[in-house]
This record gives sequence, C-alpha cells and structure tokens, in this order.
Amino acid sequence: MIRKQYATPRLKLRTLDERGAPQVLDYVTRNESFLQPWEPSRTPDFFTLERQRELLRFDQSSMALDQLFKVWLCKKEEPDRIIGSIALSNIVRGVFQSCHLGYRLDGEEANRGYMAEALQAVVAVAFGELKLHRIEANIMPHNAASLRLVEKLGFQPEGLARKYLKINGKWEDHLHMTLINEAME
Repeated sequence: MIRKQYATPRLKLRTLDERGAPQVLDYVTRNESFLQPWEPSRTPDFFTLERQRELLRFDQSSMALDQLFKVWLCKKEEPDRIIGSIALSNIVRGVFQSCHLGYRLDGEEANRGYMAEALQAVVAVAFGELKLHRIEANIMPHNAASLRLVEKLGFQPEGLARKYLKINGKWEDHLHMTLINEAME
C-alpha cells in the first residue's frame, strides 16, 4: 500500500486506501449535484461504500504501477472531512514523462483559494518527486473558474480538443492547457 501525506499552510493532502471509503462516499454524496456538470455521468452504484472501496483499491494499484498519483484534500482543522481531490493520471514515462491533471473541490469550499494552494503542492511533487516534464489539463471552455486557476499556476493553452470527453452525458470540447517543467531542459 502506498501512503503519502503532504501539507500546505491550510491543508493536508494524502493518499487513501480502501479504509478511506466512508470519507470519500461522504464527499461524493455531499457534492453530487455540484460536481455533476463537470464529471462523467454517475450510476447509482457510484454512491455506495463498496464502489468507493473498489475505486480506492484501483487507485492504490495504479499508484503502485506509477500510472497515477492521487491525493485527497482536508482542511487541517477538519482532518477527517474530505473537501476535494487531485489526480495526476495516465502517467507515461520514457521520452514523454507526462500526465493528465484532474481535480475537484467541495462546492462549499469554492473560491477560498484551497485548490490553488493544493495544486501548487501537487505541481511541486510532479516536477520534483515524480520527475515529470509535462502536466496536461483539459478544461471545458465554459469552466471559467478552472481556466483562471490553471492560468494562475502558469499553464499555457495549446489548443482546442473537439468533443474530447463525455461529461455529464455529452461529448464536450476541452481547452488543452499544459505546464512544462522548465528545470528539466
């Protein structure tokens, strides 16, 4: 099992195994309607303890294979209440050294700077500990808050991917944003 924990001034970022399923289920249930416009359609079984255990086991095995890095966010004063997650998925090594970035935050915690704070820490892990060269974020053009967030972190636009991901039952265009680890060059 992979256990990692990181801290920012206000947050704890940590990996979870299947024992964290009750906390994750609480998070996804609380935020079902808030996250719905930005995520794939969810079947009812997604909102069960067993499904969340399965997903956490899959995350752990993907991290063991160096294909994923995923942390769950909690405020330091509420360490048992998840307020979001960040994932570096589809990690490809070799000459590419790249990944895809995904993140989500509790609707009640939006616009407080938590995600920017957490993403800065994860970018540091990606470029330092994981030695990645490139982080790719694909964001729907109408998700202005998310675009502002990655731009603030230095991500640059590389183009539009038409009908890139099926989000909430519809194929959506996404802006392809990247951050390059200039220190590797």
